[in-house]
Amino acid sequence: MSDKLTTEISQTTETEIRWRGQDLMTDILGKRDFAETMYLLMTGRFPEPWERQIFDACLITLMEHGLTPHAIVSRLVADSNPDQLQIAMASGLTCVGDVFAGTMEGCGRLLQEGLKSDDKAQWCHDTATAYRQERRPLPGFGHPQHKPDDPRTPRLFEIAREAGAKGHAIGLLEEFGKAVDTVYGRHLTINATGAIGALLLEVGIQPEIMRAIAVTSRAAGLTAHIAEEQKTRSGRRIWTLVENEFAYTGP
Repeated sequence: MSDKLTTEISQTTETEIRWRGQDLMTDILGKRDFAETMYLLMTGRFPEPWERQIFDACLITLMEHGLTPHAIVSRLVADSNPDQLQIAMASGLTCVGDVFAGTMEGCGRLLQEGLKSDDKAQWCHDTATAYRQERRPLPGFGHPQHKPDDPRTPRLFEIAREAGAKGHAIGLLEEFGKAVDTVYGRHLTINATGAIGALLLEVGIQPEIMRAIAVTSRAAGLTAHIAEEQKTRSGRRIWTLVENEFAYTGP
C-alpha cells in the first residue's frame, strides 16, 4: 500500500486545470454555475438538474439575515482592520455554529437516524420525548423572530418537491414536527436550518459537511455587510453604543 498523499479534487499542469476530472476551461467556465461546481467539488459529480435547484436554494436561504452576530462582528472587525477585509469576514463566520445558522448538521443527523427506523412514528415520538425530558435544544426547531412559523421552511419544501426530490427526509421532518408539537404541548416551528438539513439529505449531502454549506452561504452575505461598512463606518458607532449601554457595577 502506497503512503503517498493523494487527492481526487484537482490537478494542474502547464496547459490544463482539471477539477474532479473536468476541464475548467471547456467543461465548467461558461457552462456551469456556482452551485453546480461546488456540488461537483464536494461529491465528485455534477448534480442532476433537480439536485442543482435544491442545492442552490439551500445556498441562497442563509445568505443574509440582517444584523445578526455574524454581521455585527464582521463590521466591528472591519472597523478595526479596514485594509484586511478577509479578517472581518473570517471573524463573522466563526459565529456559525450550534446557535446561529449551523444547526442543519444536528437536524440532519437526527433525520438520518430516523430514516433508518422501521417505525418512524414511534421514532418521532420517542425522540421528541427524549429531547423534552432531557431539556436539550432541538436542532432545526424554534426561531426568536419568525412566529408561529418560519416562512422559509414551507417554501423550501415546495421547491424541493416541485424539483423532484423523493421527499423521504422532508416527510420525516414534517412528521417529527407534529410529534414535537404534541410532546411539547405547544407549536415549535421548523426553522430554515432544519428544512435545509432535510433538503441536503435529499440531494445526498451528509450531515458531517452540512455546516460548511451555511458557512459558504453566510460568507456571501457578509461581503455585503463589509461593503456597507466601508461606506457607513457603522462599526465605530456600534462600539460606542454598546459602551454607553453598559453600566459599571464593580467596587
